[in-house]
Amino acid sequence: MMGPAHSLSGAAAWLGVGAAAAAAGHPMPWPVLLVGALICAGAALAPDLDHKAATISRSFGPVSRWLCEIVDKLSYAVYKATKKPADPRRSGGHRTLTHTWLWAVLIGALCSVTAIAVDRWGVLVILFVHMVLAIEGLLWRAARGSSSDVLVWLLAATSAWILADILDRPGHGSDWLFTAPGQEYLWLGLPVVLGALVHDLGDALTVSGCPVLWPIPVGRKRWYPVGPPKGMRFRAGSWVELKVLMPVFMVLGGVGGAAALNVI
Repeated sequence: MMGPAHSLSGAAAWLGVGAAAAAAGHPMPWPVLLVGALICAGAALAPDLDHKAATISRSFGPVSRWLCEIVDKLSYAVYKATKKPADPRRSGGHRTLTHTWLWAVLIGALCSVTAIAVDRWGVLVILFVHMVLAIEGLLWRAARGSSSDVLVWLLAATSAWILADILDRPGHGSDWLFTAPGQEYLWLGLPVVLGALVHDLGDALTVSGCPVLWPIPVGRKRWYPVGPPKGMRFRAGSWVELKVLMPVFMVLGGVGGAAALNVI
């Protein structure tokens, strides 16, 4: 799928988690619901760091382009080292390592550890990175073009600072879910994991499928392209994505948010 659909699906997924948490008797404070939805929207773009034309690869200037080259080469090396005889030959690392459940869990764990170990500055970095991606994804047309990059970064930095201040207030969610001393913001890794997995599931609906199960082998393949029957798949950016899935994500996100806040 394309960036806007990925971001919308990520935000909708976290709002759905908020609704489920409220139904289970452990509701999210509204700042956690908001921040989690934005982080999840941004994290839903992150697996495409292995593709030089992806939104995330262009969002942070030379830094993200350099990271893209490293991740692409790393992903390709892992693919070649672990593929089974039935896995096809590839010329690059796109839709391999970063599109797996293991990568999602590792990146989420890294964010949680960073939030705890580096304290406020770690939280601010995590929020800033994901705010940039959320803005780029959700406001795709308005954020396009290199001339808008600085404005996006400034908006993301300001938003990250304000949201961190709000979360730090008593009862506003820094210790949501994990309440022991020193575990504040441990939950930040959860929307990161969810966003990456939602991205993988979205890509699984497209023609190429997605090897989300790696390194678990399926038949004679270790990089098995998970997806529905081929007749139910669509091309990225097609009318199915734009006219059907994106409106569905908007509706589901709205319903999930309303349920999470006990509006319905």
